[in-house]
Amino acid sequence: MDKRLTEQERRALLDKWISPATEAEADRQERAERMVKQAIHAHPPFAGLDLKVEAKGSYRNNTNVRADADVDIKVQLNRPVHADFLQFVNPLRRQTLLGDPYDGPWRPGKLRQEVFAALDNYFAGPIDADHNIAFNIPAVPGSRPSIDVVPCFRYLLYSGFNCDRCDEGSIVYPRDGKEIVNWPDQQLSNGRAKNNRTNRRYKFVVRVLKAVENELAAQGVIKPLPSYFSECLIYNVPDDRLAGGTFDDAVRESLAYLARELHWWFGDSGRAMVEPNGIKKVFGPGQKWTIDDARTLVNSALTYLNYR
Repeated sequence: MDKRLTEQERRALLDKWISPATEAEADRQERAERMVKQAIHAHPPFAGLDLKVEAKGSYRNNTNVRADADVDIKVQLNRPVHADFLQFVNPLRRQTLLGDPYDGPWRPGKLRQEVFAALDNYFAGPIDADHNIAFNIPAVPGSRPSIDVVPCFRYLLYSGFNCDRCDEGSIVYPRDGKEIVNWPDQQLSNGRAKNNRTNRRYKFVVRVLKAVENELAAQGVIKPLPSYFSECLIYNVPDDRLAGGTFDDAVRESLAYLARELHWWFGDSGRAMVEPNGIKKVFGPGQKWTIDDARTLVNSALTYLNYR
């Protein structure tokens, strides 16, 4: 590692990292979201469809750091509904909930095609369509940040023989043919609740770990990791570790707790760690990271911040 911070340097950076976006930055982010909404609603093939266009990810959850000021927007088609069942269910109840199989035109390929057309017609300059999941609209300095737009469908997950419980999320069909289920509303609600329980420390500590990950990746100490990974890790820190002492104490105790927990875990079972949505396991099949990635990030952060 190239550098360990002094205590004075660390405290100065903590103050910097937890700072929210400036008014000008917030205006540019809101403009980006507004422009995507205008592009989608102006596209004739979408007329009359039940669409939800809204921010998602770090921007919506207020856990983004100023070095990662991109905006993530989902374009969600609510009908047809995509649904799964955790176990065998009452066939009559299933038929009542879902009705007849959908035979209309709005399949994943069609939705992706029309979202691209809507963006391409509205925005000046090329739209990057080469990514597996999202379309990227490049930033315009001084006007708007980079925007990632994700086409998706409304997703319902039923559990219980009579489908007594239903969790609502979004399902994405990437270009590689896989499926990704996200739970943005649960993430938003749970994050706000944890932030309130920890005297607003939770989201501040998330921003710190994201900023440290950016710095360590830039130095070549660790490989770059999704910013959401930091949010997942800090979400699993007990509330009292985040709320106690000074903010410097909260960061140190959070990282120390994670280091101890991750040290004793073997394999990718994930044990009890869940994402901020409270539904999906942090570690396991389909994730973009491993427990070893978590150990490396947390231990490198402890060293870099000079908490050892």
